[in-house]
Amino acid sequence: MKEQLLKKLHDEITVLDRELKLELPLEIKRARELGDLRENAEYHAAKERQTYVQARISMLQKRVSDVQLINLDKIPHGKAAFGSTVHLREDTGADIVFQLVMPEDADVDKGLISTSSPIGRAIVGKAAGDEVLVVTPNGKRSFEITKLLTVHDLA
Repeated sequence: MKEQLLKKLHDEITVLDRELKLELPLEIKRARELGDLRENAEYHAAKERQTYVQARISMLQKRVSDVQLINLDKIPHGKAAFGSTVHLREDTGADIVFQLVMPEDADVDKGLISTSSPIGRAIVGKAAGDEVLVVTPNGKRSFEITKLLTVHDLA
């Protein structure tokens, strides 16, 4: 899981780095050739994109270093944490399965929730059989953890 996340981050950095070093300089050069830079929308758009790409690369590089520091041995056995797959039964009787992931990987439609989301924060540190009460923007929700698979179980 850690390796997949690192690969995804490195892949995005590679794509953005190529854009920053090859594509954007050409766009800026073409825009400069159009003349007056004060009223040159193409030039300003390319410079704004360049600033955005530089900031995104910097943020991704910080994220890579943060992920590399994750010590999977420190993730508790038998308690929900990063990488855990959690089977929940809502008080309505509905069964839901979530995997706890980093914020940038969250996709509720795919069952991937961030450890920093309201539900993720409520689940972290809980074990199978625990009741979980979550305050969400849509109101309170109650769950029971029916099954828990940690990164240690999945390895």
